[in-house]
Amino acid sequence: MLLSSVESGRRILSFGDRQVFVHSSDLPFITAIRREKTYEANRGTVKERVTEVERVPLADVSETGGGLTFSAKGHSVSVAVSELPDGVQLALSGEDGWAYEFRLPAIENEAVFGGGEQYRKTNLRGETVVNFVSEHIKATTIIEKALLPRFLYREKPHSAIGSYAPMPVFVTDRGRMIRFDTASDGKSTFGKDTYTFVFDACPKSLSVTFGDSFDALLTAYAARVENRQYLPDWCFDGMILGIQGGTQTILEKTFAMLDAGAKIAGVWSQDWSGENRTVMGKQVYWNWEVDETLYPDLKSAIQKLNERGVRFLAYINPYLVKDSRLYNECRDKGYLITHTDGSVYHIKSTTFDAGMLDLTNPEAVRFTKDVLIKKNMLDLGVSGWMADFGEYLPVDCVLRDGDPKELHNLWPVLWAKLNREAVEEYGAKDIMFFMRSGYVGIQTYAPVLWNGDQHTDTTKDYGMPCVMPASFSLGFSGVPMVHCDVGGFFSFGKMKRKPELFTRWMEMCTFSLLMRSHESIRPWANAQFDAPEVKAHTVRLTKIHAALKPYIRHCEALAKAGLPAMRPDFYEAMDFQKSRDAYSYLFGEDLFVCPVIKLHAKTRRVSLPAGEWIGFWSGREYAGDADYTVPAPLGQTPVFYRKGSEYSELFRKTADENK
Repeated sequence: MLLSSVESGRRILSFGDRQVFVHSSDLPFITAIRREKTYEANRGTVKERVTEVERVPLADVSETGGGLTFSAKGHSVSVAVSELPDGVQLALSGEDGWAYEFRLPAIENEAVFGGGEQYRKTNLRGETVVNFVSEHIKATTIIEKALLPRFLYREKPHSAIGSYAPMPVFVTDRGRMIRFDTASDGKSTFGKDTYTFVFDACPKSLSVTFGDSFDALLTAYAARVENRQYLPDWCFDGMILGIQGGTQTILEKTFAMLDAGAKIAGVWSQDWSGENRTVMGKQVYWNWEVDETLYPDLKSAIQKLNERGVRFLAYINPYLVKDSRLYNECRDKGYLITHTDGSVYHIKSTTFDAGMLDLTNPEAVRFTKDVLIKKNMLDLGVSGWMADFGEYLPVDCVLRDGDPKELHNLWPVLWAKLNREAVEEYGAKDIMFFMRSGYVGIQTYAPVLWNGDQHTDTTKDYGMPCVMPASFSLGFSGVPMVHCDVGGFFSFGKMKRKPELFTRWMEMCTFSLLMRSHESIRPWANAQFDAPEVKAHTVRLTKIHAALKPYIRHCEALAKAGLPAMRPDFYEAMDFQKSRDAYSYLFGEDLFVCPVIKLHAKTRRVSLPAGEWIGFWSGREYAGDADYTVPAPLGQTPVFYRKGSEYSELFRKTADENK
């Protein structure tokens, strides 16, 4: 199946009739680049300045037993070629201190997906994707939204938006997957005739595999990069309520919702360790032990919640706020990253400084697992937590072991690994945590991801709609289990969610793996689940989510095999040209969900995929591959289930009982 040939001065490597690469002296497969790069970091957002010093196209190619060598001007890259059952792997060996550019042939009308979490677009053709873990939110955009009238705000293009979880993994609708094994900073550009991939160091390998469906490509990938994502059974029993404010507040609000008939799986209190009021709003005091003033007798309160079937979830990240008790302890023990002069390297988050735990220091890792997670959270009765951040590692810091430039992209995976090991060492089977940052391998350690910090609005660049492209792209990158904050997180100035937005967001998340709300960074300015205009919707939608548990468990099982829980409308057709709505999705195989992303809408235009469908709320039958305008009253986002689904009776009964 693997063929290497020379035609008209071009070296072509093919797998069957599929080209892997085409090399010629004027358009080489590999180019070596020597360049100078500087980084300017600000609150997790990094600007790069790159100066190219020398470019060496490796035009000459020679065969060396079992492989190829590309060379020029005394510089060479050896390529060991291995045939896979479904494609080819190229093991690469370059020279230290050089960047490398790789060229692969584009296919006419081919659409490209993946690249980790990409918020603005699902199809990356014509775009450049940055392979550098970074903060997604930018202060300038928030300020624009706060100051400009809505009609003057210009939604940002794909190129302006960073990613918490980029990955050099790409899938196309022409049945190929392109994967680089590298942790290096880089960029991938998907042009008309050529795809180029540039990395600061030579990747360990490039794999190009082929399949006749997205399912085939993604299940094969899951067999190569182990997927151990999961959710404990209790997560499917209703909504996880985001509640802050102290022991009495969480008990009163949770019990009030239970008494109203809502199905509540858990309560998530991110301020369990204290609150930190800043100019941006209410943030967490990053000192990972219970704040006894705000949360007196929390262990007893957790027991009371458990007695009513409700779990308690907390929050942690790999930072400690400057001058907190644990910061001082870890600073004195040498557990924090430093500058070259040995002083603590502080990370700025909004307006305050924090030290970062050194995840390459075995003593720091053991302290974090044994004290911060097991003793301070799990012994308290915590059943889960947000394992936040992971994307801020400075490239100029000093670590106990390793080069921060080489570890920057891997830092979220190290953070996830630490959390997963703590859970497994503790021995509890019903504990989970969720993360926003990631890289290749995150699916091996993080039970589930969430889409990071959306704005509390409906803009397509940072608001509620961007959840869908972000989830699709992660699914195409081998991370099938994702969810989001119901209601979004970032609020500033006049940007704040009203009851309608919270309800619409909650409608969407009802038909998802995990239903969890966030109070936002300004709880007092944003509608919550128990607002007078929202509460009845919360009760009803949580009942629906809990009733759909058998189907959601089915979607989780598919995800464990590598198949995305949320899929774009063209997924089954494997043809992006069949896409008619970038902001609708298949939830598993049998539900098609059309979130309402336009405020004050009474109807929604829907474009059903091929097949036969039944309206979830109406029971009306619809032919697929057609457009319809359907009612969309508040609390009933348009949803359709596949006619003949083995879950048809569950869907019909759930809708009938909760109209």
